[in-house]
Amino acid sequence: MRLLVLLLLALAAAAQDWPQFRGNPQLTGVTTATLPKTLKLLWTWEGGESIESSAAIAGGAVYVGSQAGDLIALDLATGKLRWKYHATKNGIGESSPAVAGGVVYIGDLDGVFHAVGAQTGKALWTYKTGSEIKSSPVVVGDRVLIGSYDATLYCLAVKNGAALWKLRTENYVHGTPAVAGGIAYISGCDEVVRGIRVSDGEELFQFPSGAYTGASPALVAEVAYFGTFANDVAAASLKQKKVIWRYEHPERKFPFYSSAAVAAGKVVLGGRDKLVHCLNASTGKPVWSFLTRARVDSSPAISEGRVYIGSNDGRLYVLDLATGAKLWEFEAGAPLSASPAIGAGKLVIGSQDGKIFCLG
Repeated sequence: MRLLVLLLLALAAAAQDWPQFRGNPQLTGVTTATLPKTLKLLWTWEGGESIESSAAIAGGAVYVGSQAGDLIALDLATGKLRWKYHATKNGIGESSPAVAGGVVYIGDLDGVFHAVGAQTGKALWTYKTGSEIKSSPVVVGDRVLIGSYDATLYCLAVKNGAALWKLRTENYVHGTPAVAGGIAYISGCDEVVRGIRVSDGEELFQFPSGAYTGASPALVAEVAYFGTFANDVAAASLKQKKVIWRYEHPERKFPFYSSAAVAAGKVVLGGRDKLVHCLNASTGKPVWSFLTRARVDSSPAISEGRVYIGSNDGRLYVLDLATGAKLWEFEAGAPLSASPAIGAGKLVIGSQDGKIFCLG
C-alpha cells in the first residue's frame, strides 16, 4: 500500500512538470498543471544574452539554454542559480532542454548534442552532428531523438550517446519530432511528413506536406497539426497519409513559425501576421484571432481553458481558449520568441534581452 501511495505521488509530481519542448512527446502544448487565475511576477533571472530556448521544468528546477552558450539550471521556487554548464561559445539557439532519468539533454549551434547531469551540471557525454541543432530532444525510453541541420534525424542511446540509427532527409531537420505509439513524426523543411519507427529507424511512410515547415507537429488522434512557410496551417492525417485541411488567412499572408497547441477541439498557434489564431481542429475553420503588436513566433501553452503565449512585442498574453478574449498581459520589455513552460503552479519564459521570468 505504501509503495502504491509513493508511486501515485511520483506520478502526480511528474504531471506537474514540463520536461521538454511543448510539454510532452506528442508536442500538444497542453498541461494538467494549474496556474493562479491572477498571475504575479515571482522572480527574474538576468542571463545577459538572448534566450530563444524554451524552458523545461522538472523536479523543482528550471532548465534553459542561452545564446551565451550556457545550459542554465535555476531553482524554481527562488530563481537562484543551481549550476551553469558551458556548452559552446557559438550559443544555444532554439533547442530546448528535455529532462528524463536525472539527465538534461540539449543541442547547440555548433551541432553538438549534450547530456548533462540534472543535479550536478556535469557533462555525461556529447555527440557531434554535421551542422547546427535547433531541434529539441525527445526522450523515448532508453533513447533520445534529435534533429540537425545536416538533414538527419538521430536516435542516440541515453546511456552513452552511441548512435543507434540515423535517418537522412532532403533538407534541415529544424523542428522537433513528435512521438506517439513508438513512431516519430517529422514535418520538415523538405516539405515531407515522415513516420519513423523509433525502435529501429525504419521509415514507415512519407507523404507531401505541401510546404516548407519550420514548426513542430502537434499530434492528437492520429492527426498532425503544423503551420508552414506557405502562409498556411495544415492538418495531416497519419492514418490516411495525406493533408486533410489547410487554413490560410484571407488577407494576411505571412508564415507560421509557432508550433501549435491542441486542446478541446481547437488548434492555437501564433503567426508572423501578428495574430494568435484559433482554428477548429476538425475543419480548419477559424474560431477566433487575437491581434498583438508584432509577429508571434512563440508557441502557446494551454492550461485550464487558458492560452499563454509570448509575442515579439515583448508581452506575454493570457487568452480565453473558448473566445480569444484577453484575460491578462505581462510586459517583459523585450521580444518573447521562446515559448512558455508551465509546471508546479508557475510559468517560466525567457526573453531576447536575456531575462528569465517566473510568474505564478
